[in-house]
Amino acid sequence: MGGLFGVVSREKCSIDLFYGTDYHSHLGTRRGGMVTLSKEGHFSRSIHNLENSHFRAKFEEELKKFDGNSGIGVISDTDPQPIIFNSHLGKFAVVSVGKINNISQLENEIISKGRNFSELSSGNTNPTELTSILITEGGDFTEGIKIAQEKIKGSSTILVLTKDGVIASRDKYGRTPLVIGKKEGSFAVASETCAFSNLGYEEEYYLGPGEIVLITSEGYKQLSPPGKKLQICSFLWVYYGYPTSSYEKINVDDVRYALGHALGSKDNTELDVSSAIPDSGTCMAIGFASGKKIPYRCAIVKYTPTWPRSFMPSDQSVRDLVAKMKLIPNKSLLREKKIAFCDDSIVRGTQLRDNAQTLIEYGAREIHIRISCPPLVFPCEFINFSASRSPLELITRRFILEKEGQHDKNLDKYSDDTTPEYRELVEYIRRELKLSSLQFNSISDLINSVGLPKESICTHCFDGSSYGG
Repeated sequence: MGGLFGVVSREKCSIDLFYGTDYHSHLGTRRGGMVTLSKEGHFSRSIHNLENSHFRAKFEEELKKFDGNSGIGVISDTDPQPIIFNSHLGKFAVVSVGKINNISQLENEIISKGRNFSELSSGNTNPTELTSILITEGGDFTEGIKIAQEKIKGSSTILVLTKDGVIASRDKYGRTPLVIGKKEGSFAVASETCAFSNLGYEEEYYLGPGEIVLITSEGYKQLSPPGKKLQICSFLWVYYGYPTSSYEKINVDDVRYALGHALGSKDNTELDVSSAIPDSGTCMAIGFASGKKIPYRCAIVKYTPTWPRSFMPSDQSVRDLVAKMKLIPNKSLLREKKIAFCDDSIVRGTQLRDNAQTLIEYGAREIHIRISCPPLVFPCEFINFSASRSPLELITRRFILEKEGQHDKNLDKYSDDTTPEYRELVEYIRRELKLSSLQFNSISDLINSVGLPKESICTHCFDGSSYGG
């Protein structure tokens, strides 16, 4: 996925930009970048690979070079950013988060007009550069961003650094968030509200879907109003978001607790304790314990000083190694216990299977897995929420292929928790992972836990529903 942070201040902005961008590091570990604009109109930019180090370690020694009162930063799991452009609109810098499904079509369209691309990323067109080129098709930045948002199929949330301030544009259907924060002498914009607290910012304004806003040190001005159709990604609350963050003013921890409580209150299995696969399963496990009326204990503890999230590295073997090494079981809590372990989701199932086997070896009598979201039946089409490149990387699709002879047959039945096909799918996953029992939350409980109308939440990866490509 990825995250964005921008700031415009009456004073030098580099410290706020540095820490604000760093507070998005849970959203990606591939690349990070920052750019500032000085009063003289000079850009200072730096981009680093983060796969073997953390954001702060890469950028801290460079802070002195970032001059100016305005800047934008990005944590990206795709292309190197920011991009700096010079066009009829003037000089500007861009960072973006999203997924452009029609990138080849747009690339061909741009090349046919005699334009070219210079920022290739791993041999492919850089999506942020493509977005920047589309912006320059407008007579001004507002028109250009509207052109980009209209042409892009998928999603693209954008920050543009200009001489007038930072222009923030949430993607057309609001799949990813943007929030403006305020403190004395400064305004900031972020994907994650957790970036505000320690920097002294208060949440000021949540951008709507497709809305465009100009941010200066004195305030913010709407350049284009929000659209009426919201499709915010439900996986932000399930997995991505930091517990202290809020989307649409709805706190991540509150939703995860509610998801756990919903499962726990319906669970008839005899269990001794509730525990979590940390970190994203922790809030859910506490809610599950409350709903089930059993104790919550830390039967697995994450070694936080050095290990990042395990789904981020692009190499599967590295992800598996990280998943194994970062979690330390607590033998004294596991021995002879019937334990419910709460986790956010099951993608391939390999890590969870290995974790379950380790827990049995450490003395647990029974391993019962509880998942906060429904089964993932469809790959994400909109925001690159996982490293999956093929539907067959999903354990659900592998079962459907085995059962139906085609991995994409009768998907509506396998994603409906009232059908025999759904129950057969869950039982297959339970056997494959060697679990005592397995339960997922329903889509209705997910929607109720978030608290937004179903039509405002994207649940495509669970039921295939989508709006606006």
